[in-house]
Amino acid sequence: MVRRRAILSAGLVLGAAALGAIALTETGAGLRAGAAPAMIAPLLADLRARLPAIPFARPPEPERGPPPTRTAVEDGRTVVRLTGPERARIGLVTATLPATAHRQELTAYGSVLDLARVTELTNSYAGALAALQTARARAEVSASAARRARSLGVAAMAAAQIEAAEGAALTDQAAVTAAESQLRTLAATAQQEWGPVIGRAIVARSPLVTRLIERAEFLMQVTLPPGEGLSAPPRDAFAEVPPQSARVALSLVSPATRTDPRVQGQSFFYRVSGDSGLLPGMSTMAFLPAEREARGVLVPEDAVVHGEGGTWVYRGVGEGGYVRHLVPPDAPMSADAFVVGDLADGSEIVLRGGQALLSEEMKARIRVVGDDDD
Repeated sequence: MVRRRAILSAGLVLGAAALGAIALTETGAGLRAGAAPAMIAPLLADLRARLPAIPFARPPEPERGPPPTRTAVEDGRTVVRLTGPERARIGLVTATLPATAHRQELTAYGSVLDLARVTELTNSYAGALAALQTARARAEVSASAARRARSLGVAAMAAAQIEAAEGAALTDQAAVTAAESQLRTLAATAQQEWGPVIGRAIVARSPLVTRLIERAEFLMQVTLPPGEGLSAPPRDAFAEVPPQSARVALSLVSPATRTDPRVQGQSFFYRVSGDSGLLPGMSTMAFLPAEREARGVLVPEDAVVHGEGGTWVYRGVGEGGYVRHLVPPDAPMSADAFVVGDLADGSEIVLRGGQALLSEEMKARIRVVGDDDD
């Protein structure tokens, strides 16, 4: 019975194929003879109904094993272990760093000042100086005329002319006194507003003021936070240029004559290059070397990673293993790096590739949670 069904199925397939060939032949002949296209649709539908469905056999998928495990909990801490090729693939770079004393940095608030007032005072002083020179020249001429009139006497000149010459001399001398007073007032105003260093530079129109007016350099006011202070301002400091936070050098000008009302701490004036990326009106962070030191391992800022509400650095534990180490929120800074006091001397610190280690650790934690849910 089974054999008969197989023979019938095979016959049905062959018959359907033959019928399809005849139908296609007739259809082609009909088309050549100019038959209507409506005759083709019923023939094709009957052919599709007679042909059996042939299942498509897909090759079996290869069995996949569990992903390789690179993390393990050892002594209560999560250790990420990588082979040599894996470390090279992610570009892992480490260094053995000593624990030594480092001069701390104070984080301050920096603001690039608008120098329109400096320009105004400089121009005003120059105008007052020119007015004084003019007044002095006039006073010399009028004084000479008065002396000549007095020497000639009333025999050669009328008394009224002599009195007029002497009055002009007195008037011009009074103008000289007024011009000198105006000059002293501007000099005092410059020193009161900007301090003796910048004030004298305005009066003398020194290269310092010329560079500031020509925007070759900018003037930045750096203010320490309340409670912090320095007995003497450091000659060199640094500021961050947003948004990349690249550091630029600052050069001391003088102590500031006023504080920043937003911070109200000890303030200093610093010069910064005009091509640094900073512009008047910008606010940024500044860093000043402090007078105290902190001992620990100096961890560069680029080496730390952020996750789970904290700041971390990875250190080596041998045999290609690395563990996270917390960088305290109040860790002191030195030379744009964190001073981590609880790292042992000679610790192997991951300088580059820490983010990849953190990602591997987080992936392993997600896998564990998924297994627990199953």
